[in-house]
Amino acid sequence: MDELFDAEALRPAPPVTPGAGSLQANTHASAPLAVRMRPRTLDELVGQPQLRAEGSPLRQLIEGGKALSLLLWGPPGTGKTTIAAIVSGTTDRAFVEVSAVSAGVKEVRAAIEQARSDLTHRGRETVLFVDEVHRFSKAQQDALLPGVENRWVTLVAATTENPFFSVISPLLSRSLLLQLDPLTDADIAEVIGHALSDERGLGGALTLDDDARDHLVRLAGGDARRALTYLEAAAGAAGVTGGAVIDLATAETAVDRAAVRYDRQGDQHYDVISAFIKSLRGSDADAALHYLARMFEAGEDPRFIARRLVVLASEDIGLADPTALTTAVAAAQAVQLIGMPEARLNLAQATIALAVAPKSNAVIKAIEAASADVRAGKIGQVPPHLRDAHYQGSKALGHGTSYTYSHDAPYGIAEQQYAPDVIADAEYYRPTALGAEAAVKERWERIRRMIRGR
Repeated sequence: MDELFDAEALRPAPPVTPGAGSLQANTHASAPLAVRMRPRTLDELVGQPQLRAEGSPLRQLIEGGKALSLLLWGPPGTGKTTIAAIVSGTTDRAFVEVSAVSAGVKEVRAAIEQARSDLTHRGRETVLFVDEVHRFSKAQQDALLPGVENRWVTLVAATTENPFFSVISPLLSRSLLLQLDPLTDADIAEVIGHALSDERGLGGALTLDDDARDHLVRLAGGDARRALTYLEAAAGAAGVTGGAVIDLATAETAVDRAAVRYDRQGDQHYDVISAFIKSLRGSDADAALHYLARMFEAGEDPRFIARRLVVLASEDIGLADPTALTTAVAAAQAVQLIGMPEARLNLAQATIALAVAPKSNAVIKAIEAASADVRAGKIGQVPPHLRDAHYQGSKALGHGTSYTYSHDAPYGIAEQQYAPDVIADAEYYRPTALGAEAAVKERWERIRRMIRGR
């Protein structure tokens, strides 16, 4: 779980005293469910098996007491802040949080100086947690370097953005980069299950219907804090009516969101994505946006949507609009760089652009025709004049001796055979006359005639 803590209420006041800085020590009965249910040990952390494995760098830091500075990169709600709290709470280090939103260079230097003083005079190490470190300016990030390099602090910095773009190289090279994966539906369901049964949570006072659980899982979108916030709201709604069961209607009312009938592993998943692609292929931008919104609201993995757009750009548009693939790839990169919910704008833009673009399936027909010939055994020998002629004795074999360098020919196009004899007359790529491909069609047909001497 990420950002499960009230930064202002829990930030320790300097000077740091034993235990004062640990987020583990600041849970109270009236705290939000997400705060009460934060994992206390690495084994309680849900998801991220690669970080919890025996011998992993994170275990070495927590269990072995090694002074390692960490850079945690992952989507919201995947456990970045929780990991920082575990590092502090289970190693008896002082915990100091610096807000990347409000702190300046002065505050960063003061925190590091306090940590250096504690280490020198009391022998106590400090965990310096910087959330959203990508919001720090270069000068602020530079101010962290002395503390990290001299190990006056154990830096745990968290970011939702690609650190190779947002974190300065010296800080990146001095920190161990740990990438957190998005939580799966099973992970979120496990978080909800713990909260229902654990005494720190609802203590078994309520049960949750399966369809209500599925609804909360979908709305959470892989964010554990959001899942627990919704569960707490649903539990409150059930308490008002005196019920002991949280059903779908209660969950819908509590979070003010109707359940979207969508199963990421079942028919709805395949039906909706099929309708989305066919709407794009059919150039209906409105219908495509409808299905896109349904996938967003149901918590579909945006990377899955982006991959489908990239495929469609070549399969159904191709050279009718050569910018389509660039647009789709840019949207996919945006999903990786900024994540949801902001990336829905990039996916929506790409959806509209690909829907209204002229369509051509000439690319997929071309590669399928070529592949069919290869599978049918139409391989043939590479023509001698095209074979490698860089090794000794190659010319005696006739390799490359009659090759015509294209740039020496008129118009940069030489009349010569490129394909093996068995497919010398094959015409795989048959461009349409739609969109920009009309110009490609005219040029390609002219080039083909020149190459083949027609």
